[in-house]
Amino acid sequence: MIKINLLPYREKEKKENIARQISIIVGSFIVFVLLLIFLQLNLSSSINSLESQIKESENTLKDLNKKIGDIEKFKKDKNELEQKLGVIKTLEENRVAPVKTLDDLAAVVPQKNIWLVKLTQKDQQLTIEGVGSDNIAVADFMKTVENFDAIKSIDLKLSKKTEIGGITLQQFTFLCVMKKGF
Repeated sequence: MIKINLLPYREKEKKENIARQISIIVGSFIVFVLLLIFLQLNLSSSINSLESQIKESENTLKDLNKKIGDIEKFKKDKNELEQKLGVIKTLEENRVAPVKTLDDLAAVVPQKNIWLVKLTQKDQQLTIEGVGSDNIAVADFMKTVENFDAIKSIDLKLSKKTEIGGITLQQFTFLCVMKKGF
């Protein structure tokens, strides 16, 4: 025997199938909207966190720039101080050099043959003016001065006979180049 079901089961299945599809679509849409909201909130919090980190980094950078400026100022001050100390050291070293040079020069002057009249020093140039008993005494004195430690080179600028108190003497002028540090 054949059974015939006259109840509309296919229409019922179609309605249930359509309702199921609509609920899946609505559910998927709701899940999609919730996912978008979650992503938006997550991105917003990340952006806020990064913005606060940027502000902190900018503040730190400002502080470091101030410190760098202070360090540069200290370096500049240190260099200026080192220059001043260098000048003081040079002055201290050169303070006694002229006195020592004159003392040593006075020691090499022959007392009976040569008389110094004038010594002039400008930078590294020393001018020695004086009188000697004769040309030989002047030449010997010039050789002695040439061997002097502080003298780099010596040139005879003037040599002439002059009469002082009725005695004929040899007047001379030497130009000497001093070594550095003297």
